[in-house]
Amino acid sequence: MTDAEYVNIWMRPERPAYGPKPAYSRAQITDAAIRIADAEGLEAATMRRIAAEIGAGAMSLYRYVPSRDDLIELITDRLQGEIDLEGMPSGDWRADLTRYADGVRAMWLRHPWIATVHRALPSYGPNQLLVIERVMGALDAHVSIDENFGLMALLTGYVESAVREEIGWAEEVRRSGLSEPEWMARSAPRVEQLMKSGEYPIFTKIVVQARRPHQSRDEQFRHGLERVLDCIAAALPQAAEPPAPHRKRRKDRDD
Repeated sequence: MTDAEYVNIWMRPERPAYGPKPAYSRAQITDAAIRIADAEGLEAATMRRIAAEIGAGAMSLYRYVPSRDDLIELITDRLQGEIDLEGMPSGDWRADLTRYADGVRAMWLRHPWIATVHRALPSYGPNQLLVIERVMGALDAHVSIDENFGLMALLTGYVESAVREEIGWAEEVRRSGLSEPEWMARSAPRVEQLMKSGEYPIFTKIVVQARRPHQSRDEQFRHGLERVLDCIAAALPQAAEPPAPHRKRRKDRDD
C-alpha cells in the first residue's frame, strides 16, 4: 500500500452510512484476536483464525479490518484501554504516574506477547489519546510540553524495559523448567569461580552486597520506579512537589 492509498484505521468508518447493519464489529474482531493471542501467541491471531473464533468468513473480515497492521493498531489501542486512568489528573502527579506505571506493568503481564509488538509510529486511537490527555495532563501545569514529552519518555522507557525483563525471565523459567532460585543455584559454581579469581571486584560486590537480586519482582519494580519519579521531581518547580503526607509515606517506604 502506498502512502497515497493509506487511510488511518481510525479515519475509516466502521459501518457504511447506508445499507444493512454489519454482522460484526471491530471490537468483536479485536477481542477475539486478543483471546487467541493470550492463549496461543500473537502470531496465531490470523484473520483466518479470528474468523473461525467468531464464526465468520475470513475474507469478510477484511471489510472491517483491511490489513494486519490495522489489526495490530486495534489490538494495541484496546490494551491501552485496560489501564485505569479514572480521576487523572488528580493534582498529585506522583500518585498519577505511579498508578499509570503500575497499570502498564499489569497489562503487559496479562498479555506478555505485547512485548513482541513494535509500533514506533502512533496511530492516535481513542485509548492512546486518552492516555496522552490523562497521563501527560499530570505534568502539564508544571512544565513545557517538550519537557513533558521527555519526562514521559523517561517513565515509559523504564516501565517497558523493566517489564520486558520480567517477561523474559518468566519465559526462561517456563522454557528451562527452573525457578529463579534454582537457576541461581545452578550458576553458583561459576559465580564462586569468578569471585575467587579476584579479577571482577564489581561483580563480587554485586554478589556479596546487592539486595536487588533477592528482592521480589514487585519490590524491584517499585524501587526503580521511585528513582525515576525522583528524577522527574528534580525537573519540576518546587511548587509541583506532592502534598507532605505523600512524601512522608515515600520516605517511610524507603527506610
